[in-house]
Amino acid sequence: MTIHKLDEKLKILLKEFKCNSSKKYKLIVILGLLGDFDSFEYAINLGKLINSKNLEEALDIYTFGIGNNKGKEKFSAFTKLPMNNIQILSDNKLHDSLGISQGLNVGLGGWVNMLLMLSGISSMTTIREVLRGYIGDKNASQIYSEIDDINLFNKFKFSGNLFKKTCGEGYLRPFELATFRLNNMIEIINNWEDYILSSDYLPQRGATFLLNQDNNVVYKYYANEILSYSEKMNKPLEFIYQMIN
Repeated sequence: MTIHKLDEKLKILLKEFKCNSSKKYKLIVILGLLGDFDSFEYAINLGKLINSKNLEEALDIYTFGIGNNKGKEKFSAFTKLPMNNIQILSDNKLHDSLGISQGLNVGLGGWVNMLLMLSGISSMTTIREVLRGYIGDKNASQIYSEIDDINLFNKFKFSGNLFKKTCGEGYLRPFELATFRLNNMIEIINNWEDYILSSDYLPQRGATFLLNQDNNVVYKYYANEILSYSEKMNKPLEFIYQMIN
């Protein structure tokens, strides 16, 4: 797809969903299912950015995910991504129109396709990301502060201070990202019917587009694998600061 054609499609999208903004930049994030691991992780990072108000005067954020209104409410409450930053899609026609990957398709249904991708088939980045969740990353920021409460399955309850005591602070500690992702997974499983509109869309990937004030694309990224929603997973929102500042 040419950049001109992509610009036109995104302008139509903004008009259709009445995404009116006079700010210098617009971030358009196309998620897969609301209940996708990447959707949760990306939305939590975006929620922190919005709530920090660091780029409030320069950037508007619009996310689009496959789901329903009940799922949207729960998704917003859990990720802290404001409701008015989330648009709901009933299918993946938008994804197809923008040339976004549907993920692996071996013809055996969404569940099989997703499980194969999680095992690394057509998704080697996934394996590296899973391993990073367990071994940590000196080049990524820590997730939990020492006062954060962590509750897994209502059986394992501890604070972020455990990571500080065992591994220090100031970087992504071993098992910290894995714990974070497990907590997201528990939320998804407990609310499966609300987050997963159809299992057919489980492999569906997403994309990111940053537009300038003229609604022209100045940055784009297409995800093709699970746990690859950003070009740089250890600093997933770095591209925003690089492009805007």
